[in-house]
Amino acid sequence: MTFTTEISPFRIDIPQAALDDLHDRLARTLWPDELPGVGWSYGIPVSYVQRLAEYWRGGYDWRKHEAALNEYPQFTTEIDGQNIHFLHVRSPEPDALPLIITHGWPGSVAEFMKVIGPLTDPAAHGGEPADAFHVVAPSIPGFGFSGPTTAPGWDLNRVARAWAELMGRLGYDRYGAQGGDSGSVISPMLGRADSAHVAGVHVNGALGFPSGDPAEFEGLTEAELARLGQYQDEDSAGYAVIQATRPQTLAFGLHDSPAAQLAWIAEKFKEWTDPARELPEDAVDVDQLLTDISIYWFTRTAASSARLYKETQRSWGAAVEYSALPHGVAVFPGDAGVRRIAEREHNVVHWSEFDRGGHFAAMEAPELLVDDVRAFFRKVR
Repeated sequence: MTFTTEISPFRIDIPQAALDDLHDRLARTLWPDELPGVGWSYGIPVSYVQRLAEYWRGGYDWRKHEAALNEYPQFTTEIDGQNIHFLHVRSPEPDALPLIITHGWPGSVAEFMKVIGPLTDPAAHGGEPADAFHVVAPSIPGFGFSGPTTAPGWDLNRVARAWAELMGRLGYDRYGAQGGDSGSVISPMLGRADSAHVAGVHVNGALGFPSGDPAEFEGLTEAELARLGQYQDEDSAGYAVIQATRPQTLAFGLHDSPAAQLAWIAEKFKEWTDPARELPEDAVDVDQLLTDISIYWFTRTAASSARLYKETQRSWGAAVEYSALPHGVAVFPGDAGVRRIAEREHNVVHWSEFDRGGHFAAMEAPELLVDDVRAFFRKVR
């Protein structure tokens, strides 16, 4: 097997035949029945998916959003035998701090469209030049244009090690890490794997898992106890159990039916966005949501992205070595973050809680997330 450290320019260019096939499949969807009056309690309603699918087929313009993504410099490189796709947007500020930002499932690099500009060029977005970052936004192996994976073993720790290699390959000797969802686990792992070069780690969401020790719950506020209750919510965890146990079986439907892929992801946006918002499009821009879903569909990565859960399930909730690196946490409505839990295994020097936004903070409340990232990294630059 040949090994290369070459970094190659990349441009998204989905064939027109793939667009035509998507529209044709959406038009020929065999819709399931549903019970009357049950709302979302049995899963995503048929009428809601039909409405989204009709817009995806006849109103949404993939070429417009493909072009917007292509405005960012993109590259691919091979790390540990796997193709890695990433955006690399350098700041006009020469002293900018390199920052690697990591999405999760069901996310993609498309979720960063509203934060890359303010992070890389704060002066052009009402901020201070001293807060600038050179942004590296990779697609997790198995996701989007980094997929599919071709061998087992791509768990979160392996992704973190690949990110360390990527940042070194780009010539960044000192850098920050940020992430949400799976990225909120990968980023601290990266801090442990490359502590000599990582200046600090910022996450949105939770940092760490409860240990199960009853003493850990003593004295917590009602809000904190409610957040921790999410770890016992078997109903909302059903998707994760399926992806962690039968990702291949699940993929037959998601790969063959764009309506299935649409429903599978859109339901998570209903459950995880700001609880004050009734529908996903009330919390996030519907075109940005469909761009994210389109990336999964066009790259055929429903199976390989789900495999991340299968690869990682053994380590869910496992204790990890204490990290003395500075960590910052932004907790948005619906997130499970509790400071006491985070501090058990991390040196938390920055903690923020917000009353709006949600799990997809870069899409829902980009200005709040950007401001918090800036505030944390001022402490460690």
